[in-house]
This record gives sequence, structure tokens and C-alpha cells, in this order.
Amino acid sequence: MALTKVKKKEIIDEVTKLLEESKLTVIAKYEGTPVKAMQELRRTGKESQTSLKVIKNRLVIKAITSSNKLKDINVDDLTGMLLYGFNPVDEVAPAKVIADFAKKQKTLVFVGAISEDGKLMTADEVKALASLPGKNELIAQILHTLNSPLNNSMSGLRGDLHGMLKGLEKAKAN
Repeated sequence: MALTKVKKKEIIDEVTKLLEESKLTVIAKYEGTPVKAMQELRRTGKESQTSLKVIKNRLVIKAITSSNKLKDINVDDLTGMLLYGFNPVDEVAPAKVIADFAKKQKTLVFVGAISEDGKLMTADEVKALASLPGKNELIAQILHTLNSPLNNSMSGLRGDLHGMLKGLEKAKAN
């Protein structure tokens, strides 16, 4: 059943809002991906606040061209069966979710991405971004790095205290 003009306008407005609020919008081809796999991908995406949507390309193109921030983007590659991943809080999450899922489901292929500042990224740039650790992983790594000198100092002091106490016990025994 064809979409009405009103419904199309609602979808364009929704997509425009998603594009403008998203830190990164990842675009991937999903042709040949089973429905169950797509449902699993959507569930996986929700865990990282990534919204994965299949939207008619011409509606996405209208949303892009109607946005002041995005109107200069080249939309020539937006053809075929495309999946759009939006995330308003994490720059890496949409790329990571799709890349992790693409390892299991070989039918998912990156087309590119739209960054928060309205730049179009290539598929290779998205793959490189997907290999980066996520926001929570980076925070954990930084905390570990900051804690390392403190932990090493405490271990050293603990070791020296034990050695000193053993030395005192030996001296006392003699």
C-alpha cells in the first residue's frame, strides 16, 4: 500500500530529526539478510541506544536535502536496500553494532556514514571507526591507566613493609 503525502511528510520530519540529533548515522546494505537476523540486530542496537531503521531512500534523501546542516551531502550512493543506524549519544556505537553483527551475518556491508557535523564518511572510514573501543571501554581504559601508578606504588609499599618486618623479626631473634 502506497504511503499518503501526510505519512511521507511525517517520515521525512522524523528522519530529519534523527539525522540532526544523531552523533553518527551509519548506512549499510542489508540485501539478503533474513528477517530474524534483522530483528536480532535491532535488539542488539537498542542496548547501545542505536536505532536501526529501514527507510525508503528517496525519503531519506528528501530529509537530507531539507536539512540546512546536511543539504551539501552527496546522496548518489543511497541506492538499493539500505539500513540506517542512528545514535544520539555515542559516535562509535552504530558502526560497532553493525560491524559486530556483520561478522556473523556476511550480507551486511557498510556504504558510509554521516557524521554529527554533516560530513559524509566512506565505508573504509566507518570500518576504522567501528574498530575503535566504545565510550564506556575508553573510560574504563583511562581509569585503569590513571589507577596503575597508584596500584603499583601501593604494591611496592606493601612489599617493602613485609620485607622490613621480616628483617626486624630476624634481628630481634638474634
